[in-house]
Amino acid sequence: MRKDLLEYRQEIDRIDDEIIRLLNERSKSVIEIGKIKKEKDAQANLHTQGREAAIIERLTKLSTGPFPSEAIRSVYREIMSASLSLEAPQKVAYLGPRATFTHMACMQKFGSSAQYVPVHSIKEVFSEVERGRANFGVVPIENTTEGVVNHTLDMFIDSNLLIYGEVLQEVSHHLLSKSGVIEEVKKIYSHPHAIAQCRNWLETHLPRVPAMEVASTARAAELCVDEPSSAAIASELAGHLYGLKVIKSRIEDNLNNVTRFLVLAQKPSERTGKDKTSLMLSIKDKVGALYDLLRPFASHGISMTKIESRPSQRKAWEYIFFVDVEGHISEERVSRAVEEVKGRCLFMKILGSYPVHS
Repeated sequence: MRKDLLEYRQEIDRIDDEIIRLLNERSKSVIEIGKIKKEKDAQANLHTQGREAAIIERLTKLSTGPFPSEAIRSVYREIMSASLSLEAPQKVAYLGPRATFTHMACMQKFGSSAQYVPVHSIKEVFSEVERGRANFGVVPIENTTEGVVNHTLDMFIDSNLLIYGEVLQEVSHHLLSKSGVIEEVKKIYSHPHAIAQCRNWLETHLPRVPAMEVASTARAAELCVDEPSSAAIASELAGHLYGLKVIKSRIEDNLNNVTRFLVLAQKPSERTGKDKTSLMLSIKDKVGALYDLLRPFASHGISMTKIESRPSQRKAWEYIFFVDVEGHISEERVSRAVEEVKGRCLFMKILGSYPVHS
């Protein structure tokens, strides 16, 4: 016999009561694990990416539905974020202000229970982590539309920080205003990159409305709070934060618009089995030098997934290369290849081995 509405609601209440009991029981174990970690290494990263990935993968496979598999990832990200906050506050520095896509990338990685510290520049993000005022830092490294963030690459030249992880954040631009009525828009604010990424849509739908450049998409949303006839190109999060309505969603010209962010830390990331290693190196200026340099990766069966070059800023016509290869530096084939490459370099720095974003 089918249950009635009240019986189903009572069953849900009973299940929710059990979930709360189990979450508190889980939290007690998390606290004890934190104590053990601190006893072994007071400076250890409490955040362990490999363990988190293994938990989510196991639970996703275990689930038979109808609860959505992708929702398991979101739910457990928040559970683990809250659990980490019980062990110790996890401070994350990022290129602010709040409600930017960098902020959204932080939340995707560390959940809503971390303590987020917005700073004014990429250099300040590095500084906060280097001085131990933040456990982690998050900085943009490349965008599918705008390309590489050269300032981030340059910061690695003199920094001893390691790349601890990466985050791929979809960049979806929304047109926001107080009223949500497109006919009332007389001015548009946004970051210059956002304006450029929405140029075709703006020229088609609002050709006579001026677009004003500001420091960030979040700042654009903030300005619209007191200007009813203005609109902002910003994130959905910015709209929620500043109480704006969506005039039009996803107005970016390229719908495959993704920014890759790097997570910085003083300590290395553990091996997970699905990792990549980033290197910075310089070579002698001679014919075939780059080919000879990279040949050891091929001979050891290691795929190179990225290479970028930057002027060294120390000597004319001398370049530094940033290279990503598959695998963790603790793997024998990777460490052997890196040692061979090192012998052919003027200079090499291992920037870190970390999980490939999934």
